[in-house]
Amino acid sequence: MKEGIHPAYNETKIHCACGNVVATGSTKKDISVEICSNCHPFYTGEQRFLDTAGKIEKFRKKYQKHAKA
Repeated sequence: MKEGIHPAYNETKIHCACGNVVATGSTKKDISVEICSNCHPFYTGEQRFLDTAGKIEKFRKKYQKHAKA
């Protein structure tokens, strides 16, 4: 490998919004993330349902006049 062209690989900590801290290696110093494996619904098995009924009704109302034509 050539000298001086590669970034420094340092030990860093990844901070999640839920408070979880993971130590790893990276070329960046500190990394902040919004969601991690401790709070992500895919890994925790929890499902969060959003109120999509309002969005669907809004869509139907918006394009209702175009469907008749």
